[in-house]
Amino acid sequence: MINIGIICEYNPFHLGHALHISKTKEIIKQKHGDDCDVGVICAMSGNFAQRGDFAIFNKHARAKMAVLCGADLVIEIAAPYALSSAEGFARAGVHLIDSLGICGYLSFGSESGNMDDLNIAADMLMYDKAGALLKDALGRGLSYALAQQSAADALLGEKSDIFRSPNNILAIEYIKALRESDSKMKPITVTRTGGKHDGDTGYSALSLRRAFGKGQIPQKQMPKAAADVCMEEIASGKGPVSIKSVEQAILSRLRTVSDFAAVPGGTDGLDRRFLRVASEASSIEEILREIKTKRFAMSRIRRMLMCAVLGITYEHIRNPPPYIRVLAMNKTGMRILNDSSKGAGLPIITKPASVKKLCKQSIALFEAESRATDFYVLAYQKESCRAGGSEWRQSPIVV
Repeated sequence: MINIGIICEYNPFHLGHALHISKTKEIIKQKHGDDCDVGVICAMSGNFAQRGDFAIFNKHARAKMAVLCGADLVIEIAAPYALSSAEGFARAGVHLIDSLGICGYLSFGSESGNMDDLNIAADMLMYDKAGALLKDALGRGLSYALAQQSAADALLGEKSDIFRSPNNILAIEYIKALRESDSKMKPITVTRTGGKHDGDTGYSALSLRRAFGKGQIPQKQMPKAAADVCMEEIASGKGPVSIKSVEQAILSRLRTVSDFAAVPGGTDGLDRRFLRVASEASSIEEILREIKTKRFAMSRIRRMLMCAVLGITYEHIRNPPPYIRVLAMNKTGMRILNDSSKGAGLPIITKPASVKKLCKQSIALFEAESRATDFYVLAYQKESCRAGGSEWRQSPIVV
């Protein structure tokens, strides 16, 4: 079996995601023959998204969507790593998939669709000169994204446009993470189609979340199996989940934080801005508006806010993820797990109680994830679904 890895959020799963999986399988079959078996392993963010928000449906529901629609095994990128920069998110995802020890390829979507151009861009980020240019631009008060673009403009000329698209940026970070970890996985890319990443039309996850927020079911943009899971979650009172549902709880928690410098992202004076604004603001929108400047990207501010609320500190992400948590699988996924168990570089968790036998870092991370989930479920619409401690009781979904 040829196994491929995908780092994802599936927030929620839509037709573009299904197309990415099917196109990836086509590429592998072209390389290895039509009769080869292809296993799909997804490292997916949990209940919180990399943009610094609640996932619209919980991680086990989204993992189930993925397995019903082309994936075989879904493992979790825990909240502290999911709520990281693109670089941190990519490193965690690569580390988790690579640690299974059985994955030959890492596949990702990109607006470019050109591996040569993406490799050149990744090379640039690893140049010492790029680091110096980036540092200089940051020193001039530019945001990280603008500083990176400035360095790319100086070193790549016309090819620097590749950094202007969000999926390209993630793709470049994946390639960089593969190189930094000396991974044997080979990167492959599928050209992203179906509308802009954060657009209002096509296969944009943002457009789907907006539709769910209005009480609509965007079935035409989703595989039927994924839409069915969404409807099951809605019927059970567990979705769609919105950060607005727990706004008062968020404000309350932020007013108790005294050291924002310990929160990931709390550098360059951002910790002081949070301390001043969070103690007085009356809404999340006001906090974001008052803290936002040209230097600080909104995504960074949102991630920092969410980390502060969840009690996530630099200690939680100082080292790579220490275990592999399984969220969902099918029969092929079970086979992949069995094959992986012979040489995995990290302990594989299918029963939450087994965490207690692991190292201190593993226990601390799982406890942080449990607290994050306990906060997440407070946003469920049905009161009886908001019980705490579910992280210690939830086994993987098997379909």
